[in-house]
Amino acid sequence: MFPSLFRGALAPSSLRFLNRRLLATVASDPAHIATIRHDWSRHEIQKIYDGPLLDLVFRAATIHRQYHHPGKIQLCTLMNIKSSYCSQSSRYSTPTTASKLLDIKPVLEAARKAKENGSTRFCMGAAWRDLAGRKRGFEKILTMVREVRSMGMEVCTTLGMLSPEQAKQLKEAGLTAYNHNLDTSREFYPKVITTRSYDERLDTIDAVREAGISVCSGGILGLGESDQDRVGLIHEVSHMPEHPESFPVNALVPIPGTPLEDNEAVPYHALVRTIATARIILPGTIIRLAAGRNTLRESEQAMCFMAGANAVFTGEKMLTTPCSPWDEDKTMMTRWGLEGMGSFEHTRVAQKEAPLRSAEQSNF
Repeated sequence: MFPSLFRGALAPSSLRFLNRRLLATVASDPAHIATIRHDWSRHEIQKIYDGPLLDLVFRAATIHRQYHHPGKIQLCTLMNIKSSYCSQSSRYSTPTTASKLLDIKPVLEAARKAKENGSTRFCMGAAWRDLAGRKRGFEKILTMVREVRSMGMEVCTTLGMLSPEQAKQLKEAGLTAYNHNLDTSREFYPKVITTRSYDERLDTIDAVREAGISVCSGGILGLGESDQDRVGLIHEVSHMPEHPESFPVNALVPIPGTPLEDNEAVPYHALVRTIATARIILPGTIIRLAAGRNTLRESEQAMCFMAGANAVFTGEKMLTTPCSPWDEDKTMMTRWGLEGMGSFEHTRVAQKEAPLRSAEQSNF
C-alpha cells in the first residue's frame, strides 16, 4: 500500500503517479462526497469535536480530499493600513499606536512584494468600527482595491461594519473577499466584545454576501471561551445561507496592557480539533491557519494541514502581530510537498468572480 514498498520495482515516474493516486480524492464517486449541510445541530457538532483526536483528523483529512487539492495551500498577506487595529488594544494603553490611513503608494508596493513572494491574496485591514464619516478614506481604499486587483491578485479587506451600498461599491471596485469574524459563540461574545453586537456583525456579512463578495468569517481561540463556545461558532456559520468562502482560525496573541494579557495560550489539541471540526462541517470552505501560527512548531503546522487547514497568512507582519516570513514558509512547504494555490483557483471564488474576470480579460 505504501510507495516505499515498491522502491526498486517501479520507475520514479511510476512512484510519482502512485503518490498522486494515494493522495487522490474520491470526488469522482458521488456516493462518497460529503454533503454540504446547513442544518447541523449543535449536539452533532459537539459530538464530532469531542471524538478521539486521531479519528477526528482522519475524518477531516478524508473530507478535505473530496473538496480540495491536498497539496495546495493558499498564501495570503495581510497589511495593516490603519492602526491601532485590534479590539484588544483600541481602548487600552498598549505598545500599538494609532495612525492615519496609509497612502496608496506604499500599500501597492507591499502588494507587489507579496505577489513576487508567492502570495495570491492581498488583504488590507483598517481599525474602524464602521465607515460612517469616512468618505475620503473609503474612496482611497476603493482605489487600493482597484489597483491591487489590476495586478491579478485576489483582494480582501476588513474595515468594520458595512452598509449594503458600501459592500456594493467594494464589489464594483473588484473586491474578492471581505473579512468580518464572528470571533466566538453568540453566548460568549458579549463577555469579550462590546463595541458592536453579534447581530450587527451578521448584518455586515449578509450585506457582503448579497453584494456578491466572498465572505471570510471565523474566530479567535484563547479569549477564555470553552470548547462549547468553539463549537457554537462553527454551528453559527454552518447555518449561514452560504458557508463562508474562508474560515480563519486565530490563536490569541495576548497584548500587554489589555484585559486579555494574562490569558493562557490555547491548547494545541483545541486548535487542531477546531480546524478538523470546521473542515467536516464546512467541507467546501478554505480553513485559514491565521494569527498565532508563528508560535507553532513545523510538525504542529503539518498536523493542522492534515486536519484540513489549507491557507495561511505569510509575510513580514500580520496586522499588529508577528507572521512567518515568506522564505521560511516556502522552505517548509517544499519539505512537506505543498505548493501555493493560484489566484482565483478556489472553485467557489472562481465561480463568484467569473463575470468580472471575463470582463477584465476582454479588456486586454
